[in-house]
Amino acid sequence: MQTALQHKGLKELILRGSSGAYIHMHRSALTSLFQKRMNMKSINLFKKVVCVGLSLSLLTACSVTSNESVIEDEKVATADSNTAGSADAVSDGDYKYGKIDIPGKDGALCGAPIYIAYENGYFAEEGFDVTLISADFETRKIGLNNGSIPIVNGDFQFFPSIENGIDVKVVDGLHEGCIKFAVRPDSDIETVEDLKGKKIGVDEIGGTPHQVASLWLENAGISADPANGEVTFLPYSDGNLEFEALSSGEIDVAALWDPLGSIHEKAGDVKIIFDLGTDEYFKDRFCCFLYASTKVLEENPEEVAALLRAYRKAQEWIYENPEEAVNIIVEKNYAAIEDRELAVELIKSYGYPSASEHADNWDENVEDNVRYFAGGLYDIGYLKTDPEEFTDTVYQKVDVGN
Repeated sequence: MQTALQHKGLKELILRGSSGAYIHMHRSALTSLFQKRMNMKSINLFKKVVCVGLSLSLLTACSVTSNESVIEDEKVATADSNTAGSADAVSDGDYKYGKIDIPGKDGALCGAPIYIAYENGYFAEEGFDVTLISADFETRKIGLNNGSIPIVNGDFQFFPSIENGIDVKVVDGLHEGCIKFAVRPDSDIETVEDLKGKKIGVDEIGGTPHQVASLWLENAGISADPANGEVTFLPYSDGNLEFEALSSGEIDVAALWDPLGSIHEKAGDVKIIFDLGTDEYFKDRFCCFLYASTKVLEENPEEVAALLRAYRKAQEWIYENPEEAVNIIVEKNYAAIEDRELAVELIKSYGYPSASEHADNWDENVEDNVRYFAGGLYDIGYLKTDPEEFTDTVYQKVDVGN
């Protein structure tokens, strides 16, 4: 048993000897045993083994340190690669406003200004180290309210929440319509009047497609309130799942963000009964506004102004370079579309403003859009505040300094 113990101790010493204290403890214990059982020649051999163990320990420690350095370098490289456009525009530590999160990973083609501001380095030029995140409607509301997310895009879906106390302001307009309602090619659904008693798929309850559908229905005299049972909304976290649900008959209508609705329309897989960009009530109006945290606006208005400059640079660049914008969006996988010709057609339809449009009563146009949708929501009972009063409260003109 003693011999087995000695060999076990030696093996453990060589394999696990990673610190001087650990090896010293074992050497003392083993030396005591060996002095009783072994001759001087064996003791000398044992000492040589201990020295080998110490050497191995030092080598192991060096190896671990080197590996940790490599891993840390890889982490830094990965972090750097996730801040597109920033390395060329701004050196490390030079971001005036530091790190911020901006929702920008929902896959919608019309989110192009966010993607381009990020990829072309406009956020970085204006002093932001931006991380694009995924965030549902509730997450956006919470982030805006507490200031952890300084700015988000969204449609009039925020208006009732603002009336109920969420502390945000409309500060700009982002783009026009990019939502389509699709039915199966053989469906007998043709108009909004045919939707009574139907099931409608959306990305989330309270999200933009859901709110657009609700206003469309209510304007036609069909209640969008689930308690009334005139229509049913079913949420799908992924547009492809929503399309599969439409194909299988699980839902009757799919309210889809571009590019998915347009892709399936071009393929002949669906029939479009509503297009936000061409519908009489919605056309030439903002699909999405930019909402800023009131907390950030009050504490640092220049930060919001800088963000708006980045967005406007992106809008103007897209207006001038739609093909290049599509190339970036497709190659960076911001939106799942391979048909670049279709993507360019869609990008051009979203009404991104030029520099001259920004210079020509742009802020008045944004305010007018707020008033328009506030009036629409007021008329169907979704808002209780007078539209003029609501607009005066919720819209805030920001001096962007150009």
